Amino acid sequence: MSNPRAEPCVLVIFGASGDLTRRKLLPAIYNLAEANLLPEPFAILGVARPVIAEETYRADVRTIVEQEEGEQLDAAIWATIEARIHYIAGELDDQRLYDRLKSEIDGIRHRRDIPPNVLFYLAVPPELFAVVGRRIAASGLADQRDGWRRVIVEKPFGYDLDSAHQLNRELTNGLHETQIYRIDHYLGKETVQNILAFRFANGIFEPIWNRRYVDHVQIEVAESEGIGNRGGYYDKAGALRDIVQNHMFQLLTLVCMEPPVSFAAEAVRDEKVKVLRAAVSPDAGTDVVRAQYQGYRHEPRVAPDSRTETYVAMRLMLDNWRWAGVPFYFHTGKRLPQRRTEVSIHFKRAPFTLFRDTPVECTNPNILLLKIQPDEGISLSFDAKVPGPLEQLDTVTMDFSYAAHFHREPSTGYETLLFDAMAGDQTLFHRMDLVEAGWQIVQPVLDAWGRDTTSPIPTYPANTWGPPDADALLAREGRRWRSSPS
Repeated sequence: MSNPRAEPCVLVIFGASGDLTRRKLLPAIYNLAEANLLPEPFAILGVARPVIAEETYRADVRTIVEQEEGEQLDAAIWATIEARIHYIAGELDDQRLYDRLKSEIDGIRHRRDIPPNVLFYLAVPPELFAVVGRRIAASGLADQRDGWRRVIVEKPFGYDLDSAHQLNRELTNGLHETQIYRIDHYLGKETVQNILAFRFANGIFEPIWNRRYVDHVQIEVAESEGIGNRGGYYDKAGALRDIVQNHMFQLLTLVCMEPPVSFAAEAVRDEKVKVLRAAVSPDAGTDVVRAQYQGYRHEPRVAPDSRTETYVAMRLMLDNWRWAGVPFYFHTGKRLPQRRTEVSIHFKRAPFTLFRDTPVECTNPNILLLKIQPDEGISLSFDAKVPGPLEQLDTVTMDFSYAAHFHREPSTGYETLLFDAMAGDQTLFHRMDLVEAGWQIVQPVLDAWGRDTTSPIPTYPANTWGPPDADALLAREGRRWRSSPS
Protein backbone atom coordinates (compact mmCIF):
# COMPACT_ATOMS: atom_id res chain seq x y z
CA MET A 1 0.00 0.00 0.00
CA SER A 2 1.49 3.32 -1.07
CA ASN A 3 1.72 6.37 1.16
CA PRO A 4 0.35 9.31 -0.85
CA ARG A 5 1.14 12.91 -0.05
CA ALA A 6 -1.48 15.65 0.15
CA GLU A 7 -0.77 18.19 -2.57
CA PRO A 8 -0.83 21.99 -2.10
CA CYS A 9 -4.22 23.40 -2.99
CA VAL A 10 -7.04 25.81 -2.21
CA LEU A 11 -9.90 24.07 -0.38
CA VAL A 12 -13.19 25.75 -1.33
CA ILE A 13 -16.04 24.80 1.01
CA PHE A 14 -19.58 25.52 -0.17
CA GLY A 15 -21.81 25.69 2.90
CA ALA A 16 -19.05 27.17 5.06
CA SER A 17 -21.50 28.53 7.64
CA GLY A 18 -23.15 25.16 8.29
CA ASP A 19 -22.60 22.65 11.09
CA LEU A 20 -20.79 20.13 8.89
CA THR A 21 -18.07 22.64 8.06
CA ARG A 22 -17.68 24.10 11.51
CA ARG A 23 -18.06 20.92 13.57
CA LYS A 24 -16.45 18.33 11.30
CA LEU A 25 -14.42 19.73 8.41
CA LEU A 26 -12.51 22.50 10.19
CA PRO A 27 -11.73 20.31 13.23
CA ALA A 28 -10.46 17.70 10.75
CA ILE A 29 -8.24 20.34 9.13
CA TYR A 30 -6.89 21.27 12.57
CA ASN A 31 -6.17 17.60 13.33
CA LEU A 32 -4.32 17.23 10.02
CA ALA A 33 -2.23 20.29 10.83
CA GLU A 34 -1.54 18.93 14.31
CA ALA A 35 -0.31 15.68 12.74
CA ASN A 36 1.83 17.65 10.27
CA LEU A 37 -0.17 16.24 7.34
CA LEU A 38 -1.61 19.44 5.93
CA PRO A 39 -0.06 20.33 2.59
CA GLU A 40 2.14 23.38 2.27
CA PRO A 41 1.15 25.80 0.87
CA PHE A 42 -2.58 25.60 1.56
CA ALA A 43 -5.62 27.86 2.00
CA ILE A 44 -9.34 27.58 2.80
CA LEU A 45 -12.02 29.63 1.07
CA GLY A 46 -15.45 29.37 2.66
CA VAL A 47 -18.55 30.11 0.58
CA ALA A 48 -22.05 30.50 2.02
CA ARG A 49 -25.18 32.65 1.85
CA PRO A 50 -24.88 34.67 5.10
CA VAL A 51 -22.91 37.90 4.88
CA ILE A 52 -20.19 37.52 7.53
CA ALA A 53 -17.03 39.55 7.93
CA GLU A 54 -13.95 37.40 7.44
CA GLU A 55 -12.56 38.21 10.89
CA THR A 56 -15.91 37.41 12.50
CA TYR A 57 -16.05 34.09 10.66
CA ARG A 58 -12.54 33.18 11.80
CA ALA A 59 -13.34 33.97 15.43
CA ASP A 60 -16.61 32.04 15.25
CA VAL A 61 -15.07 28.87 13.84
CA ARG A 62 -12.21 28.97 16.33
CA THR A 63 -14.70 28.82 19.20
CA ILE A 64 -16.54 25.90 17.65
CA VAL A 65 -13.39 23.97 16.71
CA GLU A 66 -12.16 24.34 20.29
CA GLN A 67 -15.48 23.02 21.57
CA GLU A 68 -15.30 20.03 19.23
CA GLU A 69 -11.72 19.27 20.19
CA GLY A 70 -12.66 19.35 23.86
CA GLU A 71 -9.47 21.16 24.81
CA GLN A 72 -7.62 24.41 24.22
CA LEU A 73 -6.21 24.64 20.72
CA ASP A 74 -2.50 24.85 20.12
CA ALA A 75 -2.10 28.59 19.55
CA ALA A 76 0.65 28.30 16.95
CA ILE A 77 -1.15 25.64 14.90
CA TRP A 78 -4.45 27.49 14.93
CA ALA A 79 -2.76 30.80 14.05
CA THR A 80 -1.35 29.14 10.94
CA ILE A 81 -4.77 27.80 9.94
CA GLU A 82 -6.66 30.98 10.84
CA ALA A 83 -4.43 33.10 8.61
CA ARG A 84 -5.36 30.86 5.70
CA ILE A 85 -9.14 31.01 6.19
CA HIS A 86 -11.04 33.28 3.79
CA TYR A 87 -14.77 33.79 3.32
CA ILE A 88 -17.15 35.14 0.69
CA ALA A 89 -20.96 35.30 0.65
CA GLY A 90 -23.45 34.84 -2.15
CA GLU A 91 -26.34 32.85 -3.58
CA LEU A 92 -25.15 29.43 -4.75
CA ASP A 93 -27.19 29.59 -7.96
CA ASP A 94 -25.96 33.08 -8.89
CA GLN A 95 -23.36 33.14 -11.67
CA ARG A 96 -21.90 36.35 -10.23
CA LEU A 97 -20.79 34.43 -7.14
CA TYR A 98 -18.76 32.04 -9.29
CA ASP A 99 -17.18 34.87 -11.25
CA ARG A 100 -16.11 36.39 -7.95
CA LEU A 101 -15.05 32.98 -6.66
CA LYS A 102 -12.74 32.50 -9.60
CA SER A 103 -11.12 35.86 -8.92
CA GLU A 104 -10.78 35.09 -5.19
CA ILE A 105 -9.13 31.73 -5.87
CA ASP A 106 -6.63 33.33 -8.26
CA GLY A 107 -5.83 36.05 -5.73
CA ILE A 108 -5.30 33.60 -2.88
CA ARG A 109 -3.16 31.35 -5.05
CA HIS A 110 -0.85 34.14 -6.13
CA ARG A 111 -0.53 35.67 -2.66
CA ARG A 112 0.32 32.32 -1.10
CA ASP A 113 2.20 30.82 -4.04
CA ILE A 114 -0.21 27.86 -4.32
CA PRO A 115 -0.19 25.73 -7.49
CA PRO A 116 -3.42 25.80 -9.57
CA ASN A 117 -5.01 22.94 -7.62
CA VAL A 118 -8.52 23.38 -6.18
CA LEU A 119 -10.56 20.99 -4.04
CA PHE A 120 -14.27 21.89 -3.92
CA TYR A 121 -16.29 20.51 -1.00
CA LEU A 122 -20.09 20.53 -1.40
CA ALA A 123 -21.21 20.73 2.25
CA VAL A 124 -24.67 21.83 1.09
CA PRO A 125 -28.18 20.28 1.01
CA PRO A 126 -28.59 17.48 -1.57
CA GLU A 127 -30.84 19.58 -3.80
CA LEU A 128 -27.89 21.93 -4.39
CA PHE A 129 -25.34 19.31 -5.48
CA ALA A 130 -26.24 19.56 -9.16
CA VAL A 131 -26.68 23.34 -8.97
CA VAL A 132 -23.20 23.94 -7.57
CA GLY A 133 -21.62 21.30 -9.80
CA ARG A 134 -23.18 22.87 -12.87
CA ARG A 135 -22.02 26.36 -11.90
CA ILE A 136 -18.48 25.16 -11.18
CA ALA A 137 -18.27 23.59 -14.64
CA ALA A 138 -19.92 26.52 -16.44
CA SER A 139 -17.50 28.98 -14.84
CA GLY A 140 -14.45 27.11 -16.06
CA LEU A 141 -13.51 26.27 -12.48
CA ALA A 142 -13.36 22.55 -13.35
CA ASP A 143 -10.76 23.09 -16.08
CA GLN A 144 -7.65 20.99 -15.41
CA ARG A 145 -5.27 22.30 -18.04
CA ASP A 146 -3.01 23.94 -15.46
CA GLY A 147 -3.69 21.89 -12.30
CA TRP A 148 -6.22 19.48 -10.84
CA ARG A 149 -9.81 20.23 -9.87
CA ARG A 150 -11.69 17.81 -7.60
CA VAL A 151 -15.23 17.96 -6.21
CA ILE A 152 -16.28 16.21 -2.98
CA VAL A 153 -20.00 15.42 -2.84
CA GLU A 154 -21.60 14.58 0.51
CA LYS A 155 -24.27 11.90 0.88
CA PRO A 156 -27.05 11.22 0.06
CA PHE A 157 -26.21 10.65 -3.58
CA GLY A 158 -29.73 10.58 -4.92
CA TYR A 159 -33.07 9.74 -3.36
CA ASP A 160 -33.57 6.51 -5.32
CA LEU A 161 -32.08 4.81 -8.37
CA ASP A 162 -33.61 7.23 -10.90
CA SER A 163 -32.57 10.36 -9.00
CA ALA A 164 -29.05 8.97 -8.54
CA HIS A 165 -28.83 8.46 -12.32
CA GLN A 166 -30.10 12.00 -12.88
CA LEU A 167 -27.67 13.57 -10.42
CA ASN A 168 -24.78 11.69 -11.96
CA ARG A 169 -25.76 12.85 -15.45
CA GLU A 170 -25.84 16.45 -14.27
CA LEU A 171 -22.48 16.23 -12.49
CA THR A 172 -20.68 14.41 -15.29
CA ASN A 173 -22.03 16.90 -17.83
CA GLY A 174 -19.21 19.22 -16.79
CA LEU A 175 -17.01 17.01 -14.60
CA HIS A 176 -15.14 13.80 -15.32
CA GLU A 177 -15.81 10.77 -13.11
CA THR A 178 -12.21 10.95 -11.87
CA GLN A 179 -12.91 14.46 -10.54
CA ILE A 180 -15.91 13.41 -8.43
CA TYR A 181 -15.27 12.20 -4.88
CA ARG A 182 -18.48 10.84 -3.35
CA ILE A 183 -17.86 10.82 0.38
CA ASP A 184 -19.12 8.63 3.21
CA HIS A 185 -17.51 9.71 6.47
CA TYR A 186 -17.93 6.20 7.91
CA LEU A 187 -15.13 5.08 5.60
CA GLY A 188 -12.79 7.52 7.36
CA LYS A 189 -13.11 5.74 10.70
CA GLU A 190 -10.07 3.74 11.75
CA THR A 191 -11.86 0.44 12.33
CA VAL A 192 -13.54 0.62 8.93
CA GLN A 193 -10.21 1.25 7.21
CA ASN A 194 -8.62 -1.51 9.27
CA ILE A 195 -11.05 -4.15 8.01
CA LEU A 196 -8.98 -4.70 4.87
CA ALA A 197 -5.71 -4.81 6.79
CA PHE A 198 -7.24 -7.11 9.39
CA ARG A 199 -8.51 -9.53 6.75
CA PHE A 200 -5.65 -9.57 4.30
CA ALA A 201 -2.59 -8.99 6.50
CA ASN A 202 -3.36 -11.76 9.00
CA GLY A 203 -3.09 -15.29 7.71
CA ILE A 204 -5.20 -16.83 10.48
CA PHE A 205 -8.47 -15.13 9.45
CA GLU A 206 -8.70 -15.30 5.66
CA PRO A 207 -8.96 -19.14 5.51
CA ILE A 208 -12.10 -19.09 7.69
CA TRP A 209 -13.66 -15.96 6.16
CA ASN A 210 -16.28 -17.82 4.14
CA ARG A 211 -19.49 -19.85 4.13
CA ARG A 212 -17.79 -22.99 5.48
CA TYR A 213 -17.05 -21.37 8.84
CA VAL A 214 -19.30 -18.30 9.14
CA ASP A 215 -22.88 -18.89 10.29
CA HIS A 216 -24.12 -15.33 9.78
CA VAL A 217 -23.09 -11.68 9.99
CA GLN A 218 -24.82 -8.79 11.79
CA ILE A 219 -24.24 -5.15 10.92
CA GLU A 220 -25.65 -2.65 13.41
CA VAL A 221 -25.87 1.14 13.39
CA ALA A 222 -27.72 2.15 16.56
CA GLU A 223 -28.43 5.76 17.48
CA SER A 224 -29.70 6.82 20.90
CA GLU A 225 -30.93 10.23 19.76
CA GLY A 226 -33.94 11.08 17.65
CA ILE A 227 -33.91 13.16 14.48
CA GLY A 228 -33.26 16.46 16.29
CA ASN A 229 -33.64 19.41 13.92
CA ARG A 230 -33.29 17.23 10.79
CA GLY A 231 -37.02 16.57 10.42
CA GLY A 232 -37.28 18.30 7.05
CA TYR A 233 -34.58 16.09 5.55
CA TYR A 234 -35.17 12.90 7.48
CA ASP A 235 -38.89 12.66 6.80
CA LYS A 236 -38.09 12.49 3.07
CA ALA A 237 -35.27 10.00 3.51
CA GLY A 238 -35.78 7.51 6.33
CA ALA A 239 -33.46 4.89 7.75
CA LEU A 240 -33.25 2.71 4.62
CA ARG A 241 -31.96 5.56 2.47
CA ASP A 242 -30.06 7.45 5.14
CA ILE A 243 -28.14 4.57 6.76
CA VAL A 244 -28.62 1.20 5.05
CA GLN A 245 -28.02 2.18 1.44
CA ASN A 246 -25.07 4.37 2.43
CA HIS A 247 -23.08 3.37 5.50
CA MET A 248 -24.16 -0.22 6.01
CA PHE A 249 -23.66 -1.35 2.43
CA GLN A 250 -20.15 0.11 2.51
CA LEU A 251 -19.38 -1.94 5.61
CA LEU A 252 -20.82 -4.98 3.84
CA THR A 253 -18.50 -4.54 0.86
CA LEU A 254 -15.38 -4.32 3.04
CA VAL A 255 -16.36 -7.39 5.06
CA CYS A 256 -17.28 -9.49 2.03
CA MET A 257 -15.04 -8.42 -0.86
CA GLU A 258 -12.47 -10.71 -2.45
CA PRO A 259 -8.77 -9.85 -2.12
CA PRO A 260 -8.00 -7.11 -4.68
CA VAL A 261 -5.01 -7.50 -6.99
CA SER A 262 -3.53 -4.45 -5.22
CA PHE A 263 -4.59 -1.64 -2.91
CA ALA A 264 -4.83 0.74 -5.84
CA ALA A 265 -8.12 2.64 -5.80
CA GLU A 266 -9.71 1.03 -8.85
CA ALA A 267 -8.71 -2.51 -7.83
CA VAL A 268 -10.34 -2.08 -4.40
CA ARG A 269 -13.44 -0.43 -5.81
CA ASP A 270 -13.83 -3.14 -8.47
CA GLU A 271 -14.09 -5.79 -5.75
CA LYS A 272 -16.53 -3.73 -3.67
CA VAL A 273 -18.88 -3.37 -6.62
CA LYS A 274 -18.89 -7.14 -7.14
CA VAL A 275 -20.23 -7.64 -3.61
CA LEU A 276 -23.26 -5.42 -4.14
CA ARG A 277 -23.93 -6.89 -7.57
CA ALA A 278 -24.05 -10.33 -5.94
CA ALA A 279 -26.73 -9.22 -3.46
CA VAL A 280 -30.25 -10.58 -3.88
CA SER A 281 -32.81 -7.82 -3.30
CA PRO A 282 -34.72 -8.63 -0.09
CA ASP A 283 -38.46 -9.23 -0.13
CA ALA A 284 -40.16 -6.22 1.48
CA GLY A 285 -42.75 -8.44 3.12
CA THR A 286 -40.60 -11.22 4.58
CA ASP A 287 -37.02 -9.92 4.74
CA VAL A 288 -37.48 -6.33 5.90
CA VAL A 289 -38.98 -4.82 9.06
CA ARG A 290 -39.65 -1.10 9.37
CA ALA A 291 -40.95 0.94 12.29
CA GLN A 292 -41.10 4.43 13.84
CA TYR A 293 -40.13 5.38 17.35
CA GLN A 294 -43.10 6.52 19.39
CA GLY A 295 -43.47 10.27 19.14
CA TYR A 296 -41.71 10.58 15.78
CA ARG A 297 -44.76 12.13 14.11
CA HIS A 298 -44.73 14.92 16.70
CA GLU A 299 -41.17 15.95 15.90
CA PRO A 300 -40.64 19.38 14.25
CA ARG A 301 -41.09 19.39 10.46
CA VAL A 302 -42.40 15.82 10.37
CA ALA A 303 -45.74 15.15 8.68
CA PRO A 304 -48.44 14.14 11.20
CA ASP A 305 -49.31 11.12 9.03
CA SER A 306 -45.71 10.29 8.11
CA ARG A 307 -44.93 6.75 6.97
CA THR A 308 -41.17 7.32 7.11
CA GLU A 309 -39.27 4.61 8.96
CA THR A 310 -36.84 5.45 11.75
CA TYR A 311 -35.93 1.78 12.17
CA VAL A 312 -35.02 -0.96 9.70
CA ALA A 313 -34.09 -4.59 10.20
CA MET A 314 -33.22 -6.50 7.05
CA ARG A 315 -32.00 -9.92 5.93
CA LEU A 316 -29.80 -9.99 2.84
CA MET A 317 -28.18 -12.85 0.92
CA LEU A 318 -25.19 -12.78 -1.43
CA ASP A 319 -25.29 -15.05 -4.45
CA ASN A 320 -21.57 -15.75 -4.85
CA TRP A 321 -19.14 -18.59 -4.11
CA ARG A 322 -17.71 -17.27 -0.84
CA TRP A 323 -20.96 -16.28 0.88
CA ALA A 324 -23.72 -18.45 -0.62
CA GLY A 325 -26.13 -19.48 2.14
CA VAL A 326 -24.78 -17.04 4.74
CA PRO A 327 -27.43 -14.49 5.84
CA PHE A 328 -26.43 -10.89 6.53
CA TYR A 329 -28.65 -9.06 9.00
CA PHE A 330 -28.86 -5.26 9.12
CA HIS A 331 -30.20 -3.41 12.14
CA THR A 332 -30.43 0.38 12.43
CA GLY A 333 -32.66 2.86 14.16
CA LYS A 334 -33.15 6.05 16.10
CA ARG A 335 -33.99 6.24 19.82
CA LEU A 336 -32.32 2.92 20.60
CA PRO A 337 -30.71 2.20 24.01
CA GLN A 338 -27.15 2.93 22.88
CA ARG A 339 -25.20 4.76 20.21
CA ARG A 340 -22.92 2.28 18.51
CA THR A 341 -21.85 0.91 15.15
CA GLU A 342 -20.62 -2.68 15.03
CA VAL A 343 -20.08 -5.57 12.66
CA SER A 344 -20.24 -9.01 14.29
CA ILE A 345 -19.06 -12.14 12.50
CA HIS A 346 -20.81 -15.16 14.05
CA PHE A 347 -18.93 -18.38 13.37
CA LYS A 348 -20.53 -21.81 13.30
CA ARG A 349 -20.67 -23.69 16.58
CA ALA A 350 -18.14 -26.41 17.29
CA PRO A 351 -19.59 -29.96 17.32
CA PHE A 352 -21.01 -30.85 20.73
CA THR A 353 -19.92 -34.50 20.47
CA LEU A 354 -16.87 -34.14 22.71
CA PHE A 355 -18.89 -32.65 25.59
CA ARG A 356 -22.00 -34.87 25.45
CA ASP A 357 -21.10 -36.78 28.64
CA THR A 358 -20.22 -33.66 30.65
CA PRO A 359 -22.31 -31.01 32.46
CA VAL A 360 -21.71 -28.66 29.51
CA GLU A 361 -25.11 -27.88 27.95
CA CYS A 362 -23.85 -26.39 24.71
CA THR A 363 -20.92 -24.67 23.09
CA ASN A 364 -21.26 -21.00 22.28
CA PRO A 365 -20.40 -19.63 18.84
CA ASN A 366 -17.22 -17.61 18.46
CA ILE A 367 -17.99 -13.99 17.61
CA LEU A 368 -15.55 -11.56 16.04
CA LEU A 369 -16.73 -8.03 16.81
CA LEU A 370 -15.54 -5.01 14.80
CA LYS A 371 -16.39 -1.95 16.91
CA ILE A 372 -16.58 1.16 14.77
CA GLN A 373 -18.08 3.73 17.13
CA PRO A 374 -18.02 5.16 19.70
CA ASP A 375 -15.15 3.01 21.03
CA GLU A 376 -13.12 1.77 18.08
CA GLY A 377 -11.61 -1.68 18.41
CA ILE A 378 -11.86 -5.41 17.75
CA SER A 379 -12.81 -8.25 20.09
CA LEU A 380 -12.98 -12.03 19.78
CA SER A 381 -15.09 -14.21 22.07
CA PHE A 382 -14.42 -17.89 22.67
CA ASP A 383 -15.19 -20.58 25.23
CA ALA A 384 -12.73 -21.48 28.00
CA LYS A 385 -12.88 -23.96 30.88
CA VAL A 386 -13.89 -22.54 34.25
CA PRO A 387 -11.24 -23.38 36.90
CA GLY A 388 -12.21 -26.32 39.11
CA PRO A 389 -12.83 -30.07 38.96
CA LEU A 390 -16.08 -29.82 36.93
CA GLU A 391 -16.21 -29.51 33.17
CA GLN A 392 -17.77 -26.06 32.81
CA LEU A 393 -17.33 -23.57 30.02
CA ASP A 394 -17.60 -19.81 30.08
CA THR A 395 -17.30 -17.28 27.26
CA VAL A 396 -14.27 -15.01 27.51
CA THR A 397 -13.22 -12.10 25.31
CA MET A 398 -9.97 -10.81 23.89
CA ASP A 399 -10.18 -7.04 23.34
CA PHE A 400 -8.17 -4.64 21.24
CA SER A 401 -8.78 -0.91 21.65
CA TYR A 402 -7.37 1.69 19.28
CA ALA A 403 -7.27 4.36 21.95
CA ALA A 404 -5.54 2.17 24.52
CA HIS A 405 -2.97 0.62 22.19
CA PHE A 406 -2.08 3.48 19.87
CA HIS A 407 -2.78 6.31 22.34
CA ARG A 408 -4.57 8.19 19.60
CA GLU A 409 -7.39 10.61 20.22
CA PRO A 410 -10.66 9.96 18.35
CA SER A 411 -10.92 11.71 15.01
CA THR A 412 -13.92 13.17 13.19
CA GLY A 413 -13.70 10.52 10.46
CA TYR A 414 -13.04 13.24 7.88
CA GLU A 415 -9.26 13.58 8.33
CA THR A 416 -8.33 10.60 6.17
CA LEU A 417 -10.93 11.43 3.53
CA LEU A 418 -9.80 15.05 3.18
CA PHE A 419 -6.17 13.95 3.09
CA ASP A 420 -6.90 11.32 0.42
CA ALA A 421 -8.84 13.82 -1.70
CA MET A 422 -5.90 16.23 -1.58
CA ALA A 423 -3.63 13.34 -2.54
CA GLY A 424 -5.88 12.17 -5.38
CA ASP A 425 -6.55 8.76 -3.81
CA GLN A 426 -10.14 7.64 -4.50
CA THR A 427 -9.96 4.28 -2.71
CA LEU A 428 -12.36 5.29 0.08
CA PHE A 429 -14.73 7.23 -2.18
CA HIS A 430 -17.73 5.83 -4.05
CA ARG A 431 -17.58 5.21 -7.75
CA MET A 432 -20.86 5.70 -9.58
CA ASP A 433 -21.37 2.00 -10.34
CA LEU A 434 -21.08 1.28 -6.60
CA VAL A 435 -23.77 3.87 -5.84
CA GLU A 436 -26.04 2.40 -8.49
CA ALA A 437 -25.53 -1.15 -7.26
CA GLY A 438 -26.58 -0.08 -3.76
CA TRP A 439 -29.73 1.60 -4.99
CA GLN A 440 -30.61 -1.43 -7.13
CA ILE A 441 -30.69 -3.60 -4.00
CA VAL A 442 -33.12 -1.41 -2.03
CA GLN A 443 -35.22 -0.03 -4.92
CA PRO A 444 -37.70 -2.96 -4.91
CA VAL A 445 -38.24 -2.40 -1.18
CA LEU A 446 -38.79 1.33 -1.70
CA ASP A 447 -41.22 0.57 -4.52
CA ALA A 448 -43.19 -1.87 -2.36
CA TRP A 449 -43.39 0.63 0.48
CA GLY A 450 -44.47 3.33 -1.97
CA ARG A 451 -47.39 1.18 -3.15
CA ASP A 452 -48.48 0.42 0.41
CA THR A 453 -50.24 3.52 1.68
CA THR A 454 -52.67 1.98 4.17
CA SER A 455 -51.07 -0.67 6.38
CA PRO A 456 -50.09 0.64 9.82
CA ILE A 457 -46.43 1.39 10.53
CA PRO A 458 -45.29 -0.45 13.68
CA THR A 459 -43.92 1.67 16.50
CA TYR A 460 -41.45 0.99 19.27
CA PRO A 461 -40.84 2.78 22.57
CA ALA A 462 -37.74 4.93 22.96
CA ASN A 463 -34.74 3.21 24.52
CA THR A 464 -35.73 -0.23 23.25
CA TRP A 465 -34.11 -2.30 20.50
CA GLY A 466 -37.00 -1.99 18.06
CA PRO A 467 -40.27 -3.79 17.33
CA PRO A 468 -40.89 -7.50 18.08
CA ASP A 469 -41.01 -8.27 14.35
CA ALA A 470 -37.27 -7.56 14.18
CA ASP A 471 -36.57 -10.32 16.69
CA ALA A 472 -38.84 -12.65 14.72
CA LEU A 473 -36.77 -11.98 11.58
CA LEU A 474 -33.87 -13.87 13.15
CA ALA A 475 -35.84 -16.18 15.45
CA ARG A 476 -37.43 -17.99 12.51
CA GLU A 477 -33.94 -19.27 11.64
CA GLY A 478 -32.95 -19.99 15.25
CA ARG A 479 -30.84 -16.85 15.69
CA ARG A 480 -31.08 -13.65 17.67
CA TRP A 481 -29.64 -10.17 17.60
CA ARG A 482 -26.39 -9.74 19.46
CA SER A 483 -27.92 -6.64 21.11
CA SER A 484 -31.12 -8.44 22.10
CA PRO A 485 -31.68 -8.56 25.88
CA SER A 486 -33.31 -11.99 25.58
